[in-house]
Amino acid sequence: MRARTTALLALAAASAPMMTGCTGGSAAQDTPAGDVTLTVFAAASLTDAFEQIGEDFEAEHPGVTVRFNVAGSSDLVQQIIAGAPADVFASADVPTMDRAVGAGAVSGAPRPFATNVLTLVTPPDNPAGITSLADAAAEGVNLVACAPQVPCGQATAALARASGLALDPVSEESSVTDVLGKVTSGEADAGLVYVTDATRAGDAVHTVDLEHARSAVNTYPIAALAEAEHPGPADAFVEHVLGAQGQEVLGHAGFGHP
Repeated sequence: MRARTTALLALAAASAPMMTGCTGGSAAQDTPAGDVTLTVFAAASLTDAFEQIGEDFEAEHPGVTVRFNVAGSSDLVQQIIAGAPADVFASADVPTMDRAVGAGAVSGAPRPFATNVLTLVTPPDNPAGITSLADAAAEGVNLVACAPQVPCGQATAALARASGLALDPVSEESSVTDVLGKVTSGEADAGLVYVTDATRAGDAVHTVDLEHARSAVNTYPIAALAEAEHPGPADAFVEHVLGAQGQEVLGHAGFGHP
């Protein structure tokens, strides 16, 4: 990710993520005078797609900077409810967004903008010879998955139920990118990640298609936040994500339509 995102993550770790926003529609008509920064809290699985969407949005709105705080959705909603400054929240599932809505943190109704499903990844040489989720669940296999409280962990539980398997991961991570990191570093024989993360990893992983993947589809909602510093730009960013250009970027990243 770009340096600006890295800097923001450091601020988020200090429980004070400062990001700012940009406005929508015509830059001449809608962008406030002077530079603005739009603060977007986004699920970790959206990292690459939202980086591109942010660049496209900035190109249409001179003087605007879009900054991202990317992490597990459950971590992000906790930050938002605790009062962390943010303009937009994009969650990896509806229940997590519902927590923000229930806390009064969301302006208007959240809108679905993408879907995602799980797949199984192994190191490129697949040393454990895994060809199915049942293989990954076998004794002696180092399987890594998301923790139950995060969206990808909830999808993992649904997938396990649909497959009739009891999964016993050796490690449960707070975000899907952490699961992917365990696999690409060789620390795990297999990991359950979103299709989009497997696509992003490319040749760094071997992908095993899952028979029951469609039984655990995550729908991603997005919303401007009630305490947004830049409510107009926040609404404009949401519209951009939902619009043709944003949807094209998400599709190329492997996300499905809502």
